[in-house]
Amino acid sequence: MQKIRNIAVIAHVDHGKTTLVDELLKQSGTFDSHQQVDERVMDSNDIEKERGITILAKNTAIRYEGYKINIIDTPGHADFGGEVERVLKMVDGVLLLVDAQEGVMPQTKFVVKKALELGIRPIVVINKIDKPAGEPDRVVDEIFDLFDALGANEDQLDFPVVYAAAKNGFAKMNLEDPDKDILPILDTIIKEVPASEGSADNPLQLQVFTLDYDNFVGKIGIARIFNGRVKKNENVTLVKACGEKINGRISKLIGFLGLERIDIDEAESGDIVAIAGFEALDVGDTIADSKNPVGLDPLHIEEPTLSVVMSVNNSPLAGTEGKFVTSNKIAERLEAEMQTNIAMKYESTGEGAFKVSGRGELQITILAENMRREGFEFSLGRPEVIIKEIDGVQMEPFEHLVIDAPDDCTGTVIEKLGKKKGEMTSMVPTGDGQTRLEFEIPARGLIGFRSQFLTDTKGEGVMNHSFLDYRPVSSGVESRMNGALVSMENGVAVGFSIFNLQDRGVMFIAPQDKVYGGMVIGEHARANDLDVNPIKGKQLSNVRSSGADEAIKLVPPRTPTLERALEWIEEDELVEVTPISIRIRKKHLDPTVRKRMTKKAKG
Repeated sequence: MQKIRNIAVIAHVDHGKTTLVDELLKQSGTFDSHQQVDERVMDSNDIEKERGITILAKNTAIRYEGYKINIIDTPGHADFGGEVERVLKMVDGVLLLVDAQEGVMPQTKFVVKKALELGIRPIVVINKIDKPAGEPDRVVDEIFDLFDALGANEDQLDFPVVYAAAKNGFAKMNLEDPDKDILPILDTIIKEVPASEGSADNPLQLQVFTLDYDNFVGKIGIARIFNGRVKKNENVTLVKACGEKINGRISKLIGFLGLERIDIDEAESGDIVAIAGFEALDVGDTIADSKNPVGLDPLHIEEPTLSVVMSVNNSPLAGTEGKFVTSNKIAERLEAEMQTNIAMKYESTGEGAFKVSGRGELQITILAENMRREGFEFSLGRPEVIIKEIDGVQMEPFEHLVIDAPDDCTGTVIEKLGKKKGEMTSMVPTGDGQTRLEFEIPARGLIGFRSQFLTDTKGEGVMNHSFLDYRPVSSGVESRMNGALVSMENGVAVGFSIFNLQDRGVMFIAPQDKVYGGMVIGEHARANDLDVNPIKGKQLSNVRSSGADEAIKLVPPRTPTLERALEWIEEDELVEVTPISIRIRKKHLDPTVRKRMTKKAKG
């Protein structure tokens, strides 16, 4: 009988989860001394490494003092809250990481609420105690107040606390102790996390909580064994969430140790393994004993709150930069994504367009970013919130928004959020010239707000939000204040024209960029759209004039990123995404059609 402990690492985004798991792997002796290991080794894909965020929940295992400790590293961003929720059902304990300076943040509240509801008693790790402005004691009090406000029981309120600086590789039980190693966290896990309740002698029950895909073996389910033993090549029954039963065989059984996946022949109750052999496998399904198939309670998966229309690129430059441009290829890629990403949904809306729904802008832009890196070319419409009808009333999603902004910028932020129907619930000075503001705001009010917010706070503001609930639809939310500068010609942009257009607004293009009629080349300084000609060169004559050879000075363009572009566009605009470029364009390239549509909308 193995001694197993299952824990998840939960925290707000950027509080040090992945760095802590790094240190636990290194100091527990999981890596050989000669092994070269990257920083934030659990963030395995390129986008995770670039952005420094965890997108997918990933699991690893370490051996320490005769115990096998399965650790699941979870995402901290609100858009991936569904991942965290599922993972918590699979573990017996959690490490709750909180930054010694920032304290309790919106996502901390979200993950703690889910953990407490499941009856888990968290181990609190106050991380980054080496920060000069860190206040570990204040943060412990904040966490106690949070637990109390969320209705924790007496056992949960009596939580163990470990102080750590994961980046420097040490943890300690008391602040006065010397800085030594990270092992006090492992000792606390063994002491405080309960062993699995199931028994290896009961009939088999294992539940899938994450999906993976392999071109050779097909769908792989990463699952926790709640009861019994599972063997390779064993005949078992798949019990679907709807109650349907499918008989089959486990073709592959994989165990975890460090970063490696190892083929194993048998595993028993309490362990986390990966299995293959069922194409119909979904998150929440149970693999059960074929003689006595009893399903476990299906997992609740959060509903998507935001949707975007993804369609085939039909601009004049279509097909010049991408490898996969047809609707069939886009449909295949979306189908493959839905195999493993259950928090997203998609449906075909005809004429080469697909409606993709997810938990937030970040989740959808990460899918789009992955697709463009793979060589896809497509266009995206403006994100829209998903409206539900409950008891005959139209309901829309609301978010809990927390903002840390410099004191002198708070007035502007409050004014802007007021126009977007945000309701302020709290305003507390946090010292260091910063104020923390909390709002309840319709999710559609946040679309396009981030870039405006960073400008208003001179880049010093921090905003975080998490899903609150559905409420009756509020009246109109103010949208973009500025119009667009729209090209009226096809060709290549010229420095002379851009120089003359700079006074009209902010440019998105540089000289020598390809442009076409109907493409948005800048943001107009006024509220209306303006048709301009960016390819007009300087008129040359054989008469020499004074001032003819003056050098032109160009302001660097504001090149749109995928997120910025999606936030910026309005109903009548699209983002054209290719492996090389991100362009903004009007839905209708013909100016007469655009005018007709504008009149129709006003009418």
